[in-house]
Amino acid sequence: MTHLLFEPHHDGSPTYVDNEAPALGSTTRVRVRTSTRKPVDAVWLRTVEDGEPYYYPCALVGGLDKLDHRGRAAHRGDDAVWWEAELPIHNPVQRYRFMVVTGDSYVWLNQAGIFSYDVPDAHDFVISSYAAAPDWGRDAVVYQVFPDRFARSAKAADRPTPAWAIPADWPELPIPSGPGVSTQFYGGDLDGITEHLDHIAALGADTIYLTPVFPAESNHRYNASTFDVVDPLLGGDPAYKALIKAAHERGWRVLGDLTSNHTGDTHEWFVRASQDDQSVERGFYYFAADGTHEGWKGHETLPKLNHLDEELSDRFRAVVEKWLDFGIDGWRIDVANMTGRRMTVDIAHDVAREIREVATEAKPDALIVGEHGHDASGDLDGDGWHGTMNYYGFSFPVWTWLRKPEGHVPSFGLPVGVPLRTGQQSMTSMREFTARFGWRAVGASWNILGSHDSPRIRTTTGDPKRHHAAVALQFTLPGVPMVFAGDELGLEGVNGEDSRRTMPWDSEGSWDRSTIEVYRALADLRRAHPALTRGSLRWVHLGEDLVVYLREHPAGDLLVAVSRGGTPALELPITLGDVLYGEGEDGTTGIPAYDEPGATVWSVS
Repeated sequence: MTHLLFEPHHDGSPTYVDNEAPALGSTTRVRVRTSTRKPVDAVWLRTVEDGEPYYYPCALVGGLDKLDHRGRAAHRGDDAVWWEAELPIHNPVQRYRFMVVTGDSYVWLNQAGIFSYDVPDAHDFVISSYAAAPDWGRDAVVYQVFPDRFARSAKAADRPTPAWAIPADWPELPIPSGPGVSTQFYGGDLDGITEHLDHIAALGADTIYLTPVFPAESNHRYNASTFDVVDPLLGGDPAYKALIKAAHERGWRVLGDLTSNHTGDTHEWFVRASQDDQSVERGFYYFAADGTHEGWKGHETLPKLNHLDEELSDRFRAVVEKWLDFGIDGWRIDVANMTGRRMTVDIAHDVAREIREVATEAKPDALIVGEHGHDASGDLDGDGWHGTMNYYGFSFPVWTWLRKPEGHVPSFGLPVGVPLRTGQQSMTSMREFTARFGWRAVGASWNILGSHDSPRIRTTTGDPKRHHAAVALQFTLPGVPMVFAGDELGLEGVNGEDSRRTMPWDSEGSWDRSTIEVYRALADLRRAHPALTRGSLRWVHLGEDLVVYLREHPAGDLLVAVSRGGTPALELPITLGDVLYGEGEDGTTGIPAYDEPGATVWSVS
């Protein structure tokens, strides 16, 4: 068979692109790798300038007996042939692909793969002249905290339970559905988070993302009553300031959570709007002639914001700036996919661009990540969100491959459960989605195995070893790993509400120590090897139960094998170096058999 390693390859990593953010009007050098074991006659660069395709020949610059343009060996391994061209950056977001010619025929190489038929431009490679996401945001290991359920400090006992809340004891399980899910109140606070930073540090995380901290009549606080202060039930502004200070002293970052699509119906803006139809705030929302209003997905308690209103735009700019000045390092934007969209109105990208512009003016290295629960491809065009919470470009493919093999598996937003698919099907799905993002946006997006809105990964996989295999994918594929607090302990949950279980600080005997060690080891590995944060991705093998891929970088290449069990040994046309994670042999030319789910990472000789 023709090995995947011998197929032509290009992506946006440093091995293949000289400048990931070239200036408009400049050029950048792009390269294609082909193999002597599957020779080609020519390679052409095809790009689109002002809507018109142009073709540029690629020069042969490296092969068996040649050096590359930097004067070093063409590649590790003697089968590489390198082709190179200058890509004009004629438009702010420049799209391109390659025509790979053999004889009197050709195939197309784009971000989704290789095609022996003509394809539309949707999956073309993308280079943006806009600034990239900050380095810290791309190198991060993000730890998500749902404040009400993470930790409760001694100070929390002195705070009265609010009238809207149903008090709950800390070990009590959450209400999974129906009345009370949003008002069940455990009383976790910000000081409790600060007291447990050592636990987060021990996992190797260096960025804390907190779900909203603004006052609201719910435990999740996505229905804010103001954006001006931190909820006193969490300790108020002083506790937030103390947490940020403690994180910054460790060299960490802190991300806030902002609802750009809606507020709560107790929000001061909405209260004024609903009481006075002549108020400035009336235009912030969508009111009908009879005084009713539009809410997020029909929920009247979450009135939708009208970003066509100029005064709302000014107010929102002030909110974004205020809390960056306060000390946070960026924002996760809630329901980013719906923000600025309603019927004939679609200014979602304008809102994204404005939020990012304000954020980077306030803090030049601010990170802005948009929530998107399905296809985020149209929202990542270079000057808006840096990346997305990558549910369908990462989470769902991993769930479909590593879900427990028997019984119903709860889903995320689907009317049926998570299906069971092969490694080839799941990774192809992943590639289809991320091919629409652009390489840079993929690297800034979050690899999520679960969040406060989804089933827990341990429940989805049904098994610690499958869970661990999923974590290996999370930390070694392109993207930023985001860990929902408690996943490292093996916590379970069948849906978003049930997943919001409290951290069992007083019962450490229930912790899954082996899972903690997996997260710690993979976080250390990711931090030690630039290939895992900046390196290319070349698929080596896509089988039913085994996937293998290379992460390449000038500082050193890695090969990753992940199995869901029952896979025979696989010989490779390359020699591997040392085992850096998992079980296997140093200096081998093959992947071992896996009787159980597992993962191994090697250096590449």
